[in-house]
Parts: sequence; C-alpha cells; structure tokens
Amino acid sequence: MVLALILLTALAVASSPWWRPDPRPASDVNALAERYVRLVLALGQHDRDYVDAYYGPPEWRMEAELTKVSLDEIDEASVDLAGDLAAIAPAPSAPEPARLRHQYLTRQLEAFRARVAILNGTTMRFDEESKALYDVVAPRHTEQEFLGVLAELEQRLPGSGALLDRYEAYRLRFVIPRARLDATFRAAIDECRARTLKHITLPKEESFTVEYVTGKSWSAYNWYQGGYRSVIQVNTDLPIHADWAVVLACHEGYPGHHAYNVLLENNLVRGRGWREFSVYPLFTPQSLIAEGSGDYGVHVAFPGLDRVAFARRVVFPAAGLDASAAAGYYDVVDLLERLAPAGDEAARRYLDGQLDAEGTIRWLETYALHSRARAEQRLKFIDQYRSYVINYTVGKDIVARWVESQGGTDADPGRRWELFEDLISSPRLPSSLVR
Repeated sequence: MVLALILLTALAVASSPWWRPDPRPASDVNALAERYVRLVLALGQHDRDYVDAYYGPPEWRMEAELTKVSLDEIDEASVDLAGDLAAIAPAPSAPEPARLRHQYLTRQLEAFRARVAILNGTTMRFDEESKALYDVVAPRHTEQEFLGVLAELEQRLPGSGALLDRYEAYRLRFVIPRARLDATFRAAIDECRARTLKHITLPKEESFTVEYVTGKSWSAYNWYQGGYRSVIQVNTDLPIHADWAVVLACHEGYPGHHAYNVLLENNLVRGRGWREFSVYPLFTPQSLIAEGSGDYGVHVAFPGLDRVAFARRVVFPAAGLDASAAAGYYDVVDLLERLAPAGDEAARRYLDGQLDAEGTIRWLETYALHSRARAEQRLKFIDQYRSYVINYTVGKDIVARWVESQGGTDADPGRRWELFEDLISSPRLPSSLVR
C-alpha cells in the first residue's frame, strides 16, 4: 500500500507542475496557500533547519522528498506565487482577518525568497538579513551601555577576582541538580499551564512530552507535532539554573510555543481552513512573533513579584535549594536580563566580520557574562541560525510594547492576557506591531 502510494505520487508529480497542485483559479487564496506550503516543504529539502513543524497532508511532504526541486525552480515558483498573491490583495475595507492573512502570506513569502537567495550564495550583512527574514532590525548597542549594568553587578557581587568568576561562583549555588531537574521542570510546567488555562481556552486533548538531550546549540526546543501535541527537548550540556525552570516551562510550553502552535492549529488551520499555518518555516517573521511571545510569556504568566514568590514556594524546594536566597538571586537575574542585547551585538559583529570566533567568545564573556562554555555554545547557535538571535530580545521588546501600549500592564493583567491571546492566535507581522 505504501509503495503504491509512492508510485502514484511520483506519477502525479511527473505529469503536472508541482507548484500548481490543483486546477482551482489563482484568485482562490486557499489554492495559493497550498502552493506556499508546498514551496516551504520543497525548500526544506535544501535546508534541514527550515521546516520547523508540519502537520498537513503527508503526501505533500512525500512529494517534496521525491521531487527535490532545484533552488532556481523554487525561486521561480515563488515569483509566480507572489504575483498571484498581489493580484488578489483585499481592499482596505475588507474584514480584518482577510487583510491580515494576505499581509502575512505576502511577507512570509518575501522572507522565503530571501532564504532561497541566501542558500544560493547571496551574502547579506546582519541587519539586512534580519530585516529580510524577520521584518525588523535590531537596535545597535555600544560597550558603554553594558558597562553600566556590569558596574551594578560589581556592587551586587562584591569580592576579589574578575566579575565573571564571581558571578559564576554565585550562580553555582542555584544549579538544579540533574536528579531533581525533571521534577522541578514539571512543577514549573504544571504552574505555567494552570495559569494559562485561567485565561486561554485550549483543546482538552493538548499535551506534550519532555525529553532531555545533549549536543545541541540551543537550551531547549519545542517540536510541534500537530494534533495539539509537542515534544519539548531540554539540553543538559550546561548547568540549568533555578530561574530557567520557569523560563523554559513558559517559553517552550505555556503560554509560549506549545500554546502558540495549539492555538494556530485550532483557530486557523482547523477553524478557518488556513493551511498555510500547517507548516512553520523557521527563518521568517513568524519566528519573531513566536520567540518574542515565548519570552514575554514569562512576564504574562508571572507578573511583578509572582515569579519570585513561586520560586521561593515551589521551584527552590523542588530543586533542593535554599528558598531564602530566591529574592536576592532574582535581583541578579534581573540585572543579567539587561545584558541580553550583548548577544545580538556579538552576533552582528561576528557575522559582519568585525570579530572572529575567539573575539566573539571574549565579547560574550565580557559583556554578556557568559562562561567560556556558554559563550562557545552561543557561538555555535550563531553559526547555525545567524541573525535568528534577534527574535528573542527584539521580539520580546516588540511584543511587550504592543501589549502594554494597549493597556496590558501589571495594573490590568486580564487585559494583558486578552491581548496576548489575540497576538498568538492571529497572523500578525512584527512590523505591524511597531507603533
């Protein structure tokens, strides 16, 4: 049966152009959406990181694997698709969902073409690449900006020796022991899920499994499977500290990536029949929304002092750590968050040729307070994902400003949840959030 299906698919592919999979007119947006999905799957044959998730018809994936269309053919097909999309642009008076859908498909396709160009050898500077792929440019930061934060940390962590050494020694007190990691992480997930479900309705059958892995350039990853299911992998190459239990549970689970993908599948793919959301192409504006909302989701779920209170009550005891030290620890964590843009600046300078690999590691050690091992892991991430790094820091800032400018603040958490849900269940673009 499987062999017969493969042969039938191969015959169908051979007898008709794969980029026009059915006879529906080009004015049908659903037909254009299907062409977009098949293009993404075709590009995934050239770029192993490109298709982050897919849960559409399995024969479409099989078709992409069998045909292995060239990059030039893929680009040519994307030009045709862009023209057909432009020809059916909805009027300004059209309902918002129709306008958002068309804008989303158009901009995602532009990012798609930029990725094809990169794979074909086009060289872009960091800012040019991030604009082309993610719809934004990261702000520039100078060493002087980070020195102010480092001076505050000097006061917070007094003693002799280099600040990085003192910081690392301090952080060792808050490492979650490997034997307690799963229990601690699951306690955080349970709380994140409970808090999310108070404000966002998710399908009853949603679920995910957790795996612990090594040898990765990232700290954790959500692999969405479709059917409201995810696999969350946590990388244990480096020590995992107490604050990361909640960060990873929120970012990868609730109300982050898992909730985000579940809502897209439930509301857009199943609810509206928008098949373009059955595939997630990684190097596109969608990732800035996904990563930015994942990072901001921590503050949505744990506003104000809730994060410290939960850490003291649940996370630290589960990890076997001294709960009385939680408040002071989070003071340091909050200062470190202000150094996050140093990672973007390191990536910009490295990818633009201003720093070599060793210089980038030293920059991360000096201005981001990364240990040597963490800086090396970060460099591997930059090598693999390039300007993708901005999606966390810049994405979080953009999401935060959009939500909070409309009243979604600590003073009105209900409004914040309402706006956050709207964002993660609708086809909005990063540039549309900038006010």
